[in-house]
Amino acid sequence: MLDSDVRLPLLGTKAAGLHEMTALGIPVPPGFTITTAVGKQYRDNGALPEGLGAAVLEALRSVEERLGKRFGGTDDPLLLSVRSGARVSMPGMMDTILNVGLCDRSLGGLAAHYGDERFALDAYRRLLQMYGTVVRGIGGDRFQYLLCDLKTGLREPRMLDSELPVTPLEELVASYLALIGDTSGTPVPQGVNTQRWDSIGAVFGSWDNSRAVRYRR
Repeated sequence: MLDSDVRLPLLGTKAAGLHEMTALGIPVPPGFTITTAVGKQYRDNGALPEGLGAAVLEALRSVEERLGKRFGGTDDPLLLSVRSGARVSMPGMMDTILNVGLCDRSLGGLAAHYGDERFALDAYRRLLQMYGTVVRGIGGDRFQYLLCDLKTGLREPRMLDSELPVTPLEELVASYLALIGDTSGTPVPQGVNTQRWDSIGAVFGSWDNSRAVRYRR
């Protein structure tokens, strides 16, 4: 276990807490941390350091073995949460992207594994919204407009997101995919490794988003 005076500046507050809980034997979902030093290098140079790819792949393989799932698999795929962290707590200021690794070809497998097509579609549309806003820089209001427009078309403008049926969710996913592709000029990557690196870079970059900059002043 890392000493506390090393753990916090190296891992950031969130990951340092998870590291400590793991060391104490408290159940924590498996994962891995890219250090603050890598984040600083990315911010200074605009590129991830050489050798990081191999290190991330090794860490990811360890998570796959522990969970019995495969990142990019089509049957109950392993999905990643790419979360931010800093030496000083900045709650809600930096960005997060959830469900990284979900794509068109794995959607059916996720639905079949859990016996819940609606769950899989909702997970996908949440990934698309976060990917579109954080990675591609598309305003979140544009995704919200599509969601509200869909509910209005169903004559249920006050419907909770969790109440959306399967067919409208399929339409919403298609709308989100089209919005991202048309607005950014590039389709959402169906390659999960591209999703992963796009998300890592964007979450590192969120250190400089307007919320985080204002918070640090």
